[in-house]
Amino acid sequence: MDPVSFFLVFLAIVLIGAALYLGSGIVRGRSIGSGLDQPVPNLPAVLLSEDAKPSDVDSLRFALGLRGYRMDQVDQVLDELRDQLQAKDREIERLGALVRPRLQDDETGRTGQ
Repeated sequence: MDPVSFFLVFLAIVLIGAALYLGSGIVRGRSIGSGLDQPVPNLPAVLLSEDAKPSDVDSLRFALGLRGYRMDQVDQVLDELRDQLQAKDREIERLGALVRPRLQDDETGRTGQ
């Protein structure tokens, strides 16, 4: 068999294989690029509890998407975590403001004796 005939037979086999592959996808109801669609959010939302601890953050698991973790879930949890940390920082500041006058009173009381 000469090289041209071999190439033509090889090309015919590849074309028949491609047609069968694409035809089976159409029969199953898939389009050619259907594997690249965004996944349907069928998992429950990932939420943190109101009093999140570091162990809660360590135990978080996100669903994998086409290119890694689902960005919408990660963004939601990070926004929630940021808000909780801000609330804790405000509470620490508020409690610190309550304690400072008492500390100053104790210090002035000691120096005045």
